[in-house]
Amino acid sequence: MSQVVIKVGDRPVRDVHMELLEAANAGEDILVTDTLSRHNLGVGLPPGCKVRFEGSVGYYCGGLNTGATIEVERNAGWGLGEAMSDGHITCGGYAGMSVGAAMLGGTIHVKGDSGPRAGVAMKGGNLIVEGKIGYQSGFMSHGGKIIALGGAGSSCADALWEGEVWVAGDIEDLGVDAVVTEPTAEQVAEVDAILDPLGLKDTSRNWRRIIAGQRLWYFESRDAKAWLMI
Repeated sequence: MSQVVIKVGDRPVRDVHMELLEAANAGEDILVTDTLSRHNLGVGLPPGCKVRFEGSVGYYCGGLNTGATIEVERNAGWGLGEAMSDGHITCGGYAGMSVGAAMLGGTIHVKGDSGPRAGVAMKGGNLIVEGKIGYQSGFMSHGGKIIALGGAGSSCADALWEGEVWVAGDIEDLGVDAVVTEPTAEQVAEVDAILDPLGLKDTSRNWRRIIAGQRLWYFESRDAKAWLMI
């Protein structure tokens, strides 16, 4: 398969996006160069296409992904993979605030650390961070798994619903209604199956599985203080 090279530079992002969609719909592999950390690159890409961004990207790269395979060579700004429903995104460095926000499915793999509120309002899919996740990661996550191999910042899993946050390493502190449980062998096997294709499986890890304590699932006026802490 041939490869199409698209240069960003100071061109209008709309023009870049039109070229990306044209090449993606033609079944071409795509290399995007001279990214200059521009925002909104590779949003809404169709299933099956492969895009590699040289260097770093800005806010909301890969948002609304419906099945594309996206690789960011270095760092990414806010909202990498926001609201994606399928596909695979790899970030070679640091991912900014709210990586995987409201994602519905697919996989995001961050090879460095991530900023605050990773996986905020997540609905499904898997977010794997090789480094440390920032404060309030997992905030109001409704589904899916956040897997942090290098620890977690403060207020981890605050106001969590039915999502899960798995942490290997130190946790600064837990958020409101977050509870640490001892995972079963079957649950660990599920996580290992997610990590194995990424070359990250390690059976020696001491996992903490964080789930909702369910205090916030049903509001009671006598427990209003818990809500006010969010």
